[in-house]
Amino acid sequence: MRPITYLRATDTATAVAAVSTDPTSDFLAGGTTEVDLLRQNVLNPRRLVDINDLPLAGIEGTPEGGLRIGALARMSDVAAATVVRERFPLIAQALELGASAQLRNMASMGGNLLQRVRCSYFRDAESPCNKRDPGTGCSAIEGFSRGHAVLGTSEHCIATHPSDVAVALAALDARVHTLGPNGERAYAFDDFFLLPGDSPHREHPMEHGELITAIEVPAAPVARHSLYLKVRDRESYEFALVSVAAALSVVDGTIADVRMALGGVATKPWRARRAEDFLIGAALNRDNLALAGRVEMADARPTSMNAFKVELAQRAIVRALDTLSDGTGTGLAPRPGTGSPS
Repeated sequence: MRPITYLRATDTATAVAAVSTDPTSDFLAGGTTEVDLLRQNVLNPRRLVDINDLPLAGIEGTPEGGLRIGALARMSDVAAATVVRERFPLIAQALELGASAQLRNMASMGGNLLQRVRCSYFRDAESPCNKRDPGTGCSAIEGFSRGHAVLGTSEHCIATHPSDVAVALAALDARVHTLGPNGERAYAFDDFFLLPGDSPHREHPMEHGELITAIEVPAAPVARHSLYLKVRDRESYEFALVSVAAALSVVDGTIADVRMALGGVATKPWRARRAEDFLIGAALNRDNLALAGRVEMADARPTSMNAFKVELAQRAIVRALDTLSDGTGTGLAPRPGTGSPS
């Protein structure tokens, strides 16, 4: 057993200083993924700085119609918040379809964004993995890759980003606020998640000791008519094969506004900008929705095991937008239960 010391931080500045001045220290929030990785010898910190007492759990709407979510807000609390369900139903749906009810009650929003990939080779400390041990190779490319990425991959890594709610936030142009040793910063969502390229071990641009403090979602009237569609092998506690976060506005049969992002198919939460650009101003019909799916997936680079994801993603895009177009994909009850087990 490896010894790990423990510190419970009482203010944000102290927590940042404690971790940033010690390269062997890590933050500890909900711990729902981190503790697993400690047990599997994938992470090896010598000290954990517990941040659960920090005042970063607020969930509040902004006067402009947006949303600000504290990094330590629990997934279940965010999903149940009335302001989230009314203004951004796709966020609530993505949260309720992620993990199990028990995990959602414990996992924090900041930790969800930073959760590590579910690639079995990454989590097996004996297997070569460029993300865990740079320069050792990617076992998944020639190995079992059914659940791996087809977009944004490189010759060094094809692991998918596992978060559901990050996909919804990507569609909404969210921003990630942080506090680090050099002060406060704010990252656009597209810039916060890095493609693997030649350095798959770098998943985000934050420096050691930099702490997520909040997630900001700007006002987006189109988001009131939105949904999160998740396709998976089973309805209980499973990661996405393909997911679609979508919001749609149609005026006189023409698509006036659309937001869309994909999960389960890419190495980061994947904003479907090509599909969006194609659809805005187009007539709302099945042919155009199907073509948008093909446009978005044109650069897919599948393996023999996950080639099915290309067509599955195209079909999921059509299904999500078609559901919104017939009016069945809007709105959530204002006072939910604990969410469906997943």
